[in-house]
Amino acid sequence: MDRFLVKGAVRGLTGESEGEQTRGGPAGVGEEEGNSRKKPRRAAPGNGVDSARPNWRHIRAEGLDCDYTVLFGKEEADEIFQELEKEVEYFTGALARVQVFGKWHNVPRKQATYGDIGLTYTFSGLTLSPKPWIPILERVRDCVSLVTGQTFNFVLVNRYKDGCDHIGEHRDDERELAPGSPIASVSFGACRDFFFRHKDSRGKHPCRRLSVVRLQLAHGSLLMMNPPTNTHWYHSLPVRKKVLAPRVNLTFRRILPATK
Repeated sequence: MDRFLVKGAVRGLTGESEGEQTRGGPAGVGEEEGNSRKKPRRAAPGNGVDSARPNWRHIRAEGLDCDYTVLFGKEEADEIFQELEKEVEYFTGALARVQVFGKWHNVPRKQATYGDIGLTYTFSGLTLSPKPWIPILERVRDCVSLVTGQTFNFVLVNRYKDGCDHIGEHRDDERELAPGSPIASVSFGACRDFFFRHKDSRGKHPCRRLSVVRLQLAHGSLLMMNPPTNTHWYHSLPVRKKVLAPRVNLTFRRILPATK
């Protein structure tokens, strides 16, 4: 498997950066620290995942630890996308709004949550109980679990109708997330730019100058955001007006049961 140490912006799907790039890198780069988490593993043929994959690309920067692959071949990704378009029920009304700096705004995309019974999840001023799993989401979840060795009990679905729909810089660091658990982001539909920005490099007068890490999330792709990525890095999906096609993104998480 290819290993990349990224110091700068990643170009496209290749893992190439504008700054320094090393294959293999210093000792320990791209390896698990103390084997504390399960390594992504290759799927066996016949399980619904492209048997020629996953071919993992490891994306590394200071405090950033991600693994990327195209998990589903085009034919299967097309099928899953069409099924998601038919089956997912998105929020409406008050649930389709978001709180930013104390003010409520319409969400510039569609959202839905699904997961195990009894869970709640709070983000952007909303506390939500997920709908029960539906077969198409279970199918994708199980494929992700198969190749990563990780289990997930919740998914946030975001649908972007075109390149004008977007999501601003944020960290997935809500208190309900199980400590040390990764977030698995699976994309279907239009390929979109995806940015990581270090928390110390934000604002008009940042205290540090760290390069933005740029990816393109392809149709059928899986991005694993491993700890401590969401502690140090914000991520976003910026407006791209030339993108005319829709995209559906599934972020699978492991969250803690609500305490009584």
